[in-house]
Amino acid sequence: MSDFLRKFSTRNRIAAIAAAAGSAFLYTNGSRNSDYTASVSIPAPLPESLRLPWQTELLAPLFSVGSSPVPPSDIRKDIYGVSPSEETPKPCSGCLGRDSFAKAAAKVGPAVVNISALQGAYGITPGKSIGSGTIINEDGTILTCAHTVVDFYGLRASSKGKVHITLQDGRTFEGTVVNADLQSDVAIVKINSKTPLPTAKLGSSRKLQPGDWVIAVGCPLSLQNTVTAGIISCVDRKSTDLGLGGVRREYLQTDCAINPGNSGGPLVNIDGEVIGVNIMKVLAADGLSFAFPIDSVTKIIEHFRKSRRVVRPWVGLKMIDLNEMIINQLKERDPTFPNVKKGILVPMVTPGSPAERAGFSPGDVVIEFDGYAVESIKEVLPY
Repeated sequence: MSDFLRKFSTRNRIAAIAAAAGSAFLYTNGSRNSDYTASVSIPAPLPESLRLPWQTELLAPLFSVGSSPVPPSDIRKDIYGVSPSEETPKPCSGCLGRDSFAKAAAKVGPAVVNISALQGAYGITPGKSIGSGTIINEDGTILTCAHTVVDFYGLRASSKGKVHITLQDGRTFEGTVVNADLQSDVAIVKINSKTPLPTAKLGSSRKLQPGDWVIAVGCPLSLQNTVTAGIISCVDRKSTDLGLGGVRREYLQTDCAINPGNSGGPLVNIDGEVIGVNIMKVLAADGLSFAFPIDSVTKIIEHFRKSRRVVRPWVGLKMIDLNEMIINQLKERDPTFPNVKKGILVPMVTPGSPAERAGFSPGDVVIEFDGYAVESIKEVLPY
């Protein structure tokens, strides 16, 4: 083992360093009160050998040797590799952070209300919770489901279009059912307040795609301020897929936990914008919940504002959206099927309907409507 010795002298002090493969020493002679600094350079192979016996690979050193009183920046970093002066890195655009859901819920939460049936003398005592709603305008306009506020079976005959509204902050109001469309299951309730009301921002459901994160906010089983999270499972679940008759509708399918009392509450994207109205769930299954897309809801609201009801055209057609797979299958069955890439198939025409009088026949394929190219039924009948 080779030793080395370096000596250097100043006016009245001598310092010597002796180092071996396994040890290092520093000593001085001279005045103790003298101020000076010394720097030591050790060959590259030696630092590895200067490990103390109790140091292992699992332990980080708690001290350092050097002439500078401030440790190097790489040593000052914590065990996570972050320097104390460094800020916590912000999540990238479109990425989820640890509080993404909390921020989205905080934006819309104050505007979500609990809707109860009025019971008791003069409707003072709130009755059983019947659903949720969202304040969408500072004038007290509340968006909810029609089936939560409209008397379908005579169970709330005494309410006379009145419901009890409870805000997240505890304020209570008597609400009036202003509009309700049973086919789309959309309704508007109005309350009057002398103090400012929180509102929720309406987003868009047009660009949603399966896998997008969403949260459902509402009052399930009368438990106000409840938030659940999930993803969009399907963006255009047809009412016929669910065995629902009447006017054809499309729903957003999600796996958010929805229970009785959630009806009418908002389905919210990660930005805290309302992108749907929670309507129903499949009782015999978990993770199968449905909401009415907000883009369709806004069209219903526009009809309410203009004519206080929804005016729907009756065409008298049964229609099927065509895609590449369906078209190829139809061509295999019938080589004379029109050579199209997209469109709407008309398998049935109601006798005496406007469609029959306009010349439609079973088997027609619609590729243009009112001068515009169409690819889906919702472009012909949007709501």
